[in-house]
Amino acid sequence: MADKAYITPKVFKWARESANIATEIAASKVRVPVKKLEEWENGVDFPTISQAQKLAKAYRRPFALFFLPDIPTDFQLLQDFRKKGSKELSTASLFMIREIQQKQAWISEMYEENKESKIPFIGRFNIKDNPVIVANDILNTLNINPLNYLSNNPIIEWIDKAESKGIFVSRTSFIHSRLKLDAAEIQGFAISDYFAPFIFINTDDWNAPQLFTFVHELAHLWIAKSGISNEIEPAIKDPSYYISIDYNPIELFCNEVAANALMPEEFISKLDMNSFDNAKDVFNNAKLLGVSSFAFLVRALKLSVISPKKYMQLKYLAELEYHEFLTREAAKSIRLKEKPGGPNYYLLQLNRNSRLFTQTVLDAFRGGVIEPSMASNLLNVPANKFPKLEAQMYR
Repeated sequence: MADKAYITPKVFKWARESANIATEIAASKVRVPVKKLEEWENGVDFPTISQAQKLAKAYRRPFALFFLPDIPTDFQLLQDFRKKGSKELSTASLFMIREIQQKQAWISEMYEENKESKIPFIGRFNIKDNPVIVANDILNTLNINPLNYLSNNPIIEWIDKAESKGIFVSRTSFIHSRLKLDAAEIQGFAISDYFAPFIFINTDDWNAPQLFTFVHELAHLWIAKSGISNEIEPAIKDPSYYISIDYNPIELFCNEVAANALMPEEFISKLDMNSFDNAKDVFNNAKLLGVSSFAFLVRALKLSVISPKKYMQLKYLAELEYHEFLTREAAKSIRLKEKPGGPNYYLLQLNRNSRLFTQTVLDAFRGGVIEPSMASNLLNVPANKFPKLEAQMYR
């Protein structure tokens, strides 16, 4: 008979619940009836060591945690700035938040112990400040000109500049192939910290809304408000967003900052009416700024460059083009899946970890500051594969 794992029942149950995994799902992981799992959680019986290890992996918790005498002080869930009525965070979202919190806590503690300088722009402003001033400070600090991007992929330029200033940026849409993030549930979040600020962006969307989300999260750092966001860029398809009681005031402020940073008033206000003749012209102008047609139109309406009637006409046409775009993207995705090999695993992990974080961990590993097992855990890559991961940084 297999050896029993004499776990602490309330800790065992907490581990499942904090991962938002239903008893039916958890029981299926170890192929036992739900009643048997409940017996383990209530201390009536105990799982085998193998069963407990499998559940530890499913809950993404250390196996040793099950044997603690009491529920540990876990990372507190970030403040939820999402729209009222948003659905409960799924297991994928909870795992991703926890993963980034662990990375952020490790590097912040290391920097503080090494007496690194605090980052000066974290919390430089507050929600009572003028969003235009905050937007300009972000642009000046990162040395970005939204009217003259250096490439046709502005979000990469923004991320590179942000990481050069000490902001860690993680981008992914999945935990693993069977556990994916939903952009409607969580588009991004920010962890404000004077030593190691982190931004996470859900890539389950195209680049324009990702960019808006990213700058929105930068605004969170500039006012030192950590939290989770959803329905950021898509929400501004509707001008009533700016006055809706369904949205947190901090989210409204950060959206104003993002709109001013990405679509400067001096550019929008100087556009003549020919720029709004049709949806194609709107799309081309929006593309220059790296934003969606919806964001561009709302900005133009808010600045009184176009009338509400014109806005509704163009919004309707933009929606038609957007659905066509989604159809093309879906077809492209199918073609990519049919290609042998699939996406580069190491590049995906590099983006998920953040390039800055990856380099920092590799430097600590090679300097003997951390063990191979810890470096591997932080980077989601086996230590003997680090050269392949690092090779992606210079391509």
